[in-house]
Amino acid sequence: MVQKAYKIRLYPTPDQQVLLARTFGCMRWFWNQMLTMHISRYVNNPKAKFINTFGMNNLLKRLKEEYPWLKDVDSSAFQCVSRDLNDAYQRFFKGQNERPKFKKRKYAQSYRTKSGSIKIIDDHHIQLPILKQVYFRAGRLPQGRIINATVRINSAGQYYASVLVESENQALPKTGKQVGGDLGLKALLNLSDGYKEPIHHYEDKLASKLHYWERRAARRRREAKKAIAWDEHNKVPVPRQLSDFKNYQKARVMVAKYKQKIKNQREDQLHKLTTTMVRNYDVIVLEKLNVKAMMKNHKLARAIGNASWAKLVTMLLYKCEWYDKQLIQIAPYYTSQLCAHCGKNNHRLGLNKSEWLSVREWDCPSCGTHLDRDVNAAQNILARGLA
Repeated sequence: MVQKAYKIRLYPTPDQQVLLARTFGCMRWFWNQMLTMHISRYVNNPKAKFINTFGMNNLLKRLKEEYPWLKDVDSSAFQCVSRDLNDAYQRFFKGQNERPKFKKRKYAQSYRTKSGSIKIIDDHHIQLPILKQVYFRAGRLPQGRIINATVRINSAGQYYASVLVESENQALPKTGKQVGGDLGLKALLNLSDGYKEPIHHYEDKLASKLHYWERRAARRRREAKKAIAWDEHNKVPVPRQLSDFKNYQKARVMVAKYKQKIKNQREDQLHKLTTTMVRNYDVIVLEKLNVKAMMKNHKLARAIGNASWAKLVTMLLYKCEWYDKQLIQIAPYYTSQLCAHCGKNNHRLGLNKSEWLSVREWDCPSCGTHLDRDVNAAQNILARGLA
């Protein structure tokens, strides 16, 4: 059995949007309340026993008596918040991450529900607790036993739900093929069989439209901050909120929509590429790059971010697990300098690092084979991974 998440686009009614906004706020408030309680207990008594998920759920009963408006939203979502906060603290105690932080409205606009009433009614309607039937659109319908659903709204005002299901492991037929892959910036992925996946610069194709709205958003934000409203009762100037300025909000949403479109196009390409690879090959070998360190190079950071290497590897990891294929990652040292035919290390052909990076094809001084730099690296990666 494997777990899969299906992302679907929700189109809630105005009443459902109000209820969703209320639910987002309640989950954020409950998280902050429980986090405040944990911090206060530790400050007052460092030896006090940590309150686990069960204890936080018991405190929820008293909070609902004190704050009746908590009863208007999905009750199972509070239990998910308790479990998430408990897991965050457990990882903190083990040194795996930082101390849990308070959630802000700007970032925390989501909630998860695990109620058994979640079900797909038809091709375009899903039933969620409290919300009842919600219209949705998706490329594929969730298949399997539904475990939970996470509902969120992005900065462009679009609603999405990630439905986690448990289904049988559907292994793909074996092909008996292996392939090595070299991640690059000239081509997204260079395979050892000679195929090169191109990099599509989606952000460049929408750059003019995105820049158009970014300029307007920046100007309208400056103008909005200068604007003031006059309080007739107290006869004093009162700063207005950015949410009061509709023209700025319109420009902000348009910027978010174009950025979301760029993200969707990039992920669509990665999904198609990774699905094709797990169907055609049984063993996939890739180089393990330190992307975080490479992003510190200000000359290449934008290109590396656009390539989305980490996202590609993540997709291959879980798809290989789904379809019973194997992914191997190896260190990338000297893969482009070694001749894949004779194994001779040519030490950059005597060139310095900057000059060597510009060499895309070269002849091996030892065996005379004409080599494509990226395909040769992919062949070396495959050989090292299989070894």
